[in-house]
Amino acid sequence: MLLDPRAPRFVAALTALVIVVVLVTASGWVALAQAAVYAIGALNPRWNPYALLFRAVVAPRLARPAELEPAAPVRFSQVVGFVFLLVCAAGYLGGAPVLGLVMGCLALAAAFLSAAFGLCLGCETYLAFRRLTGRAVPSRVPDPTP
Repeated sequence: MLLDPRAPRFVAALTALVIVVVLVTASGWVALAQAAVYAIGALNPRWNPYALLFRAVVAPRLARPAELEPAAPVRFSQVVGFVFLLVCAAGYLGGAPVLGLVMGCLALAAAFLSAAFGLCLGCETYLAFRRLTGRAVPSRVPDPTP
């Protein structure tokens, strides 16, 4: 499966906004909702609600991307985000707000780096693991549609 590389950045931007809400309100329930969004994206990044919004509203207004990126690194990144926000939610809901704050801040830093600079820490971790284990590293490919 291949993805428009602009979609994960859009998803990361909306995610960063939601995580800011989590941190400002110390809401474990909002963190849990964002964890659910990550879980959907981990199953298939194209199903992520924010990606659906990108495809419905933003993508039609943009030119087609020159290249597409593989979905596997993005899926891995969504799994990592899921774990961080699940622990964040557990911290806030379980009476350990410092744990919630720390995990939320880490998740916010990762989402911000991805949205602002295109640096997906989860994706880079996935690619580094593939290199260390001697597996082929998926790369971007030209968009096959005209």
